[in-house]
Amino acid sequence: MRARSVVIACIALVLTACGIPRYVPDPNTHIVRSGETLFSIAWRYDKDPQDVARWNQLGNGSLIHPGDVIRLAPPSGSSSRSGSTSSRPPPKTLPKVPTQPPPPWRWPVSGKISVEFGGKPGTGTGILIDGKVGQPIVAAASGRVVYAGSGLIGYGKLIILKHNDTYLSAYGYNASLLVKEDETIKKGQRIATMGEGPERKARLHFEIRRNGKPVNPRQYLPAR
Repeated sequence: MRARSVVIACIALVLTACGIPRYVPDPNTHIVRSGETLFSIAWRYDKDPQDVARWNQLGNGSLIHPGDVIRLAPPSGSSSRSGSTSSRPPPKTLPKVPTQPPPPWRWPVSGKISVEFGGKPGTGTGILIDGKVGQPIVAAASGRVVYAGSGLIGYGKLIILKHNDTYLSAYGYNASLLVKEDETIKKGQRIATMGEGPERKARLHFEIRRNGKPVNPRQYLPAR
């Protein structure tokens, strides 16, 4: 194994000496992998999904495929092209979607908040609510499922709901997912069962995002 590493290092040095540039990924782009959606990519980078769609001229964001290069920042200059590998016309300046009011929220599960917003263990982008494995998780507000899977590291089995063009909510560390993408969900509808989060404890990771940015759910949830 050590010999192989030495050989690889030598090859890299030879290529550099020959003037062959190494590929350095653009930090403002993301290469789409199998199973990823516009919402999961935006979630990973704390971006507003609608901004990402506009920057890449994706419309509703459904037309992305593995291998596409997604732009994560506004294009610079009118001659810049979309981040996708497919050919598209130069980006147009589109108006910002007006901010919409938050929906009426409810708690997604009963239980003690063991980790507050910004705390650890966890991602720090939501709150952790203690409970029991298999405990029902319900939608905190009506919306549409825009992600249901386990492709985002640090969230386990995750559900993301879109409530309007401004607000999203997320439910992580689930044992099972009871809904699928594109399903319309009612407030209080059962969507998952609780699994184990950090430290192997039964917990729900719950987030609310406003224009793609995590916000403290306590600012929106009813007092209890």
